[in-house]
Amino acid sequence: MVFREQGSMVALVRVSSKDLKDIPNPKLDSPAPPLNLPEGWDQILPEMQVTETDHIITKKQWGAFYGTELDLQLRRRGINTIVLCGIATELGVDTTAREAFMHGYQLILAIDAMTGFTQTGHDYVKNFIFPRIGRIRTTQEIISALAEPSNE
Repeated sequence: MVFREQGSMVALVRVSSKDLKDIPNPKLDSPAPPLNLPEGWDQILPEMQVTETDHIITKKQWGAFYGTELDLQLRRRGINTIVLCGIATELGVDTTAREAFMHGYQLILAIDAMTGFTQTGHDYVKNFIFPRIGRIRTTQEIISALAEPSNE
């Protein structure tokens, strides 16, 4: 809500597919768990309070950059810093963070606004990957920084 009030771009990312034929299906050593997708599995939760100014990014894989218009929309607006949160830390958030890093974006990782499939997976990414590609902050630290001018 704070970002919307300041006129910042808000991008909400979701995974979606009409028939799952456009979702990557590689041969794996460890098969993915079966998909038990309930009705509305790909809808953004009402609690997110989507507004008409939000950008809905639909991805087909772990990262939010590949095959989407996210990079285009950020660059057209001159945005070079991304505040990232989401599910799951060790898959989608990590992949998106790495993609953003490789695209040259500055990253702020809202660590208390993400969760992993396991605490071990979340902690590994938080402790070993994120410090090498961005700045880890709590949501309160991020909101406080928005209220005051900073060199961060």
